[in-house]
Amino acid sequence: MDYLTNDKLVIVGAAGMIGSNMAQTALMMNLTPNICLYDPYAPALEGVAEELRHCGFQGANVTFTSDIKEALTGAKYIVNSGGAARKAGMTREDLLKGNAQIAEDFGKNVKQYCPDVKHIVVIFNPADITGLITLLYSGLKPGQVTTLAALDSTRLASELSKYFKVPMDQIQNARTYGGHGEQMAPFASTTTVAGENLTEIIGTPRFPDADWQALRTRVIQGGKNVIDLRGRSSFQSPAYLSIEMIAAAMGGKPFRWPAGTYVNNSRFSHIMMAMETIINQYGVTIQPVKGTPEEEKALDESYKHLCTLRDEVISLGIMPPISEWASINPYLNETVE
Repeated sequence: MDYLTNDKLVIVGAAGMIGSNMAQTALMMNLTPNICLYDPYAPALEGVAEELRHCGFQGANVTFTSDIKEALTGAKYIVNSGGAARKAGMTREDLLKGNAQIAEDFGKNVKQYCPDVKHIVVIFNPADITGLITLLYSGLKPGQVTTLAALDSTRLASELSKYFKVPMDQIQNARTYGGHGEQMAPFASTTTVAGENLTEIIGTPRFPDADWQALRTRVIQGGKNVIDLRGRSSFQSPAYLSIEMIAAAMGGKPFRWPAGTYVNNSRFSHIMMAMETIINQYGVTIQPVKGTPEEEKALDESYKHLCTLRDEVISLGIMPPISEWASINPYLNETVE
């Protein structure tokens, strides 16, 4: 069996539905035979490993451990879905604090046990913040850490496909940038439907503006809709897209969607947000984003919201002030266009 690489890939949170699906997807895509499953919940973790063995993947070397040092030692690629879900009685602040602490511990463990890691994808919520915290404490370069920010874009493409009754591959360059959910900045100007620019269709009898606004709401509520339909949160789509991202970082096919990446330039300062990127074995390169004046305004508003969330985390004492970041990770003092 030919694999893209033989490097060690670690799936953090592998006992969960997202993590177990990520491991299976990575093997189905022939990314690497050497996959290590990590999760503090040992019984379920062993069950995932057993199921993967029962799949009969040729040449696969699936290991599992609840020891983070063992898991990360020698890792070259990591995908982390190991955050906590919000439980009954938990406030938003409780969840934020808990997952921020998980991200801090993870970043420090990366720095201690696998400083030579090539790329990390962080997908547990709020990913813009947990990815930023991971980057800060891992000491890695900004181009080595990305977050899952594609779901709004794929949901936009899906809703347009359903509305216009065309195959999803006829929806090209559907893009949302900035933050997630209500704070997303959709760029209709980049999008084409069966070869037609979406901005030329919006507001016509084929696609009244009210229908466009309703469609945007459905995109924002895409995750909630999955919960309503299935009785549980999304796991197939985040698992697949995150593995597509790490595959690109391994030198595989280009990632087709926006990715969450660290930005620090004259417009956006010290933030992790969805941008147009190129992901390859050399890291992440941010691509220019240019929309209509309305779209640019929406992106600026989305950025401001992310800054508010970041500053809230700082005020809670979860992250140090931005002025101290460079002392923890010197790469964060550099301009990243």
